[in-house]
Amino acid sequence: MTISDKARSIDARVSDLLGQMTVDEKLAQLGAVWIMSVIDEQRAFAEDRAKTEIGHGIGQITRVAAATLLPPTESATLANQVQRFLVENTRLGIPAIIHEESCAGYMARGATTFPQAIGMAATWEPDLVERLADVIRVQMRAVGAHHTLAPVLDITRDPRWGRVEETLGEDPYLTATIGTAYVRGVQGDLENGIAATGKHFVGYGMSEGGLNWAPAHIPARELREVYLAPFWAAIQAGGLATIMNGYQELDGVPCGASKELLTDILRGEMGFEGTVVADYFTLNMLSEYHHVAADKSDAARQALEAGLDVELPATSCYGDPLRAALDAGQVDMALIDTSVRRVLRLKFQLGLFEQPYVDAGQAITVFNTPEQRDLSLEAARKSIVLLKNADNLLPLAPDLDSLAVIGPSADSIRLLQGDYHYPSHMEGVFISDVNMDSPNPLQDLSASDIMEHFIESVSVLQGIRAAVSSHTTIHYAEGCTITGDDTSGFAEAVAAAEQAQVAIVVIGGMSGLAMHCTTGESLDRAHLDLPGVQQQLVEAIHATGTPVVIVLLNGRPLSIPWIAEHVPAVVEAWLPAQEGGTAVASVLFGAYNPGGRLPISFPRSVGQVPVFYGHKPAGGRTHWQGDYIDLSTKPLFPFGHGLSFTTFKYSDLAITPEEAAATGSVSIQAVIENTGTRAGEEVVQLYVHDRVASVTRPVQELKGFVRILLEPGEKKTVTFTLPVAMLGFYNREMAFVVEPGEIEVMVGSSSADIRARRRFTITGDVTPVPHTFFSEVTVE
Repeated sequence: MTISDKARSIDARVSDLLGQMTVDEKLAQLGAVWIMSVIDEQRAFAEDRAKTEIGHGIGQITRVAAATLLPPTESATLANQVQRFLVENTRLGIPAIIHEESCAGYMARGATTFPQAIGMAATWEPDLVERLADVIRVQMRAVGAHHTLAPVLDITRDPRWGRVEETLGEDPYLTATIGTAYVRGVQGDLENGIAATGKHFVGYGMSEGGLNWAPAHIPARELREVYLAPFWAAIQAGGLATIMNGYQELDGVPCGASKELLTDILRGEMGFEGTVVADYFTLNMLSEYHHVAADKSDAARQALEAGLDVELPATSCYGDPLRAALDAGQVDMALIDTSVRRVLRLKFQLGLFEQPYVDAGQAITVFNTPEQRDLSLEAARKSIVLLKNADNLLPLAPDLDSLAVIGPSADSIRLLQGDYHYPSHMEGVFISDVNMDSPNPLQDLSASDIMEHFIESVSVLQGIRAAVSSHTTIHYAEGCTITGDDTSGFAEAVAAAEQAQVAIVVIGGMSGLAMHCTTGESLDRAHLDLPGVQQQLVEAIHATGTPVVIVLLNGRPLSIPWIAEHVPAVVEAWLPAQEGGTAVASVLFGAYNPGGRLPISFPRSVGQVPVFYGHKPAGGRTHWQGDYIDLSTKPLFPFGHGLSFTTFKYSDLAITPEEAAATGSVSIQAVIENTGTRAGEEVVQLYVHDRVASVTRPVQELKGFVRILLEPGEKKTVTFTLPVAMLGFYNREMAFVVEPGEIEVMVGSSSADIRARRRFTITGDVTPVPHTFFSEVTVE
């Protein structure tokens, strides 16, 4: 059966099923229930509760594994029990979609954890991201899940925002490339895959003041060229199955109630044919937070008319309130049918009717296997960015006589995790009393109970102990905590440094949802310096005269100008997950040569925010004006930056042809040589600039990249094939066109380290072009 035949067959089955449904059964498909609503206090399936909660069927079940904290076999068994009830005890026997989270690995007990999303982006390696997303697919399917609320495709240029760590950074091209790779990996062929969710549609990551849920002020042209671009690519090139709205408003209209966004733009302009799901509690927020709806019935009407198909995490407005609006003639049944049709189509695409159950006994066999742990280690290593390495302090010799390991992050596996890792996320959910809209049988769990659920992980100190010689003496001191003003541990830390040849200081933040964390969802900051007294700790260790290496474990760019000036070596490890300690140690002691690159710029001060590479010609960022009167306009560390233990030379940049029409393409070729003594990876980056256009254009735009491994003395030729349509933009009439003119091409090691430049010319007339998302690259 061809793809088109299969689609027609699914549409026919949807129409047949829809024609048999009552109003109550239709409304049930537009909603969800938390798994806690259908289990008892012992986390066993409760049929009596199920009859009440899902007697007419249900669209989705929320977090079977994550919310119950059950291990794989038990969560798979519970999923089967829920599905069996729906198949055998509801009139039409429609299975439910079970959704979970997987921003950085399947967020469930026993699942493999991977670096937080910002770290995935720092690998600049989409093939790697696709492979780890496939692990997520396999693990989720094994326990009966079908839908993940990932990836985050928000462009963010404000590190004050707490959710930066969940994003893929500041650039639309990098985000589109990594995000689409994730979608392909996790969805597979969909029938055996997991429906991915592009979120948060749209502009959520550029909120007013860096505050969660705050309004975003984004003009129409910038919205399409920057913030919609990754979604567009994931839809058209990745087959993205679902979209989730942003919480915030755009120009006075909440995204969850915006027909312009969810229908006119998403479906009309971008060609999306899948399902739109609500971010948690979106519909209630229309009346309770945004105050654009009078009550739940009004909220349901607005969301449905906007094009929002499914209410998550639990039905609140799409149940009785929507029924009341329907009975009052305020909602057209055709609108409901349209959304129900989309829900049913996705269920058929996922193969739920053919196979609603899983083999629970086999589930554990695909969880955290040696191969999956190796992949997590590979990803963690490749995410590490060497920010500074003065006098080649790194790598350290593994046979040093003495070494100090200092800092609050040095011996903590908790601080390796991001806000959507398990169990750190659940710590915040249960300890912070997050509203689950249903009885919570786990309400008596303590933080220590949940912390026992960590997958086997390696702290940085443990990784260092394993990496150094048996005769190396390690002096460990915590020094201080992540937050707070207690300096009583400084003396021990200083003493440790004074006894050592080198001091490794591991510092950063704590990610999660709980209010004692420093980064994560709803944990926005007004300052970007190190939390607590960590900066003072670094200065105290530096004052000993012992060479210092800083290792950062954090989810957002930090303002660390003093460290950048005074400390010889700085390593950014992000939130590297279970193998983080081994990965960091392998870089520190030279077993692995770092090749990660920054997916987001580091500001010198919060006063520079937003600071990003792809800005328009403006202010002190051009040669026409100077810097701020009290600070440079340049970032502390620019987008694309990352050092290596070796050196690379770029040569022989060539562009053919030197003239091309809007419908053509150009070949951009350069030779990269490893001129050092170690094997290493270079991320070759292609940027362009449209020199004269009818509207202002960014000074640089990333249009291609590739990560390559070179042995000492080895050369490789990198060739980018750039479709000219990729240079399209929205002109003054808001038509997407390519204009004739001269294009500057830049190839280099970062946005600020351009090694070669040439130009080519676009010929012909102003030409409307289709959106074209990716260049191609070959390496020989």
